[in-house]
Amino acid sequence: MPRLALYSLVVCVLAVAAAVISFTQGSWLLGIVWVLLVGLSSNMSWYYLRRQRAAQSA
Repeated sequence: MPRLALYSLVVCVLAVAAAVISFTQGSWLLGIVWVLLVGLSSNMSWYYLRRQRAAQSA
């Protein structure tokens, strides 16, 4: 697994935890920001994984 994909996956997991904590504490706006960060970091993970697979097949 590429290093950048691993880093973005870690950020994704931590952002999910932060979003859950924010929503349980009643901070809806901050929770939504964390959910948006989850979406961004998960897309980055998929991008770097697909990029590595394409480079290996070429």
